Amino acid sequence: MRIVLVRHGQDERGYRGGWSQRGLTDEGKMQSQLLAKHLRDSWQPLSLLISSDLRRAWETAEYIAQEMELPIQSSSLWREMNNGELAGMPNHLAEQLYPGLFASSLQMDEPYPHGESPRQFFQRITQPFKCLCEKMLTRQIPPDTIVVTHGGVINILCYFLNNMVWSNKERFFPINATSIYEISYLEGEWHFTNRNSIDHLNIK
Repeated sequence: MRIVLVRHGQDERGYRGGWSQRGLTDEGKMQSQLLAKHLRDSWQPLSLLISSDLRRAWETAEYIAQEMELPIQSSSLWREMNNGELAGMPNHLAEQLYPGLFASSLQMDEPYPHGESPRQFFQRITQPFKCLCEKMLTRQIPPDTIVVTHGGVINILCYFLNNMVWSNKERFFPINATSIYEISYLEGEWHFTNRNSIDHLNIK
């Protein structure tokens, strides 16, 4: 059994991310096309495709769905951290209205304006992940599942599966646009068996 986590392609620079609904750039679309073909050719079988419903993730998932002939199950549970009023805001305006406000500047129980706190984000991600694992183990869903999501989500799961204490002050694991993280069930436990794979972006 395995779960393949994929970060979305490159989105528009110069804006705050989080729950932004800004889409992929031309670069991000090219990355997603290469990713989709790579998954089709080198990562079969994959039987279930789940995606964050934020636009940049959904657009990435559409390329995968087309290449692998899979329907997309959309879910808000796999969204990036909810940055409330800052979602999609131009960086210069965010700095003017909320100077110095970033995910890493918050206290663990301090939410973004009309958003969520780091602790709420952690709980929102780990709960559906545990649920996904349980459904696979009990054969409620296929044993080879791909989830298109966000860097912050994958980062939390890196800490969670390695039994490391996570906070918004900790270092960020390397997670490139369209990178692949594979989690496999081995000897009764879930382990990372591939991290930040971007082989598809090195194709000449």
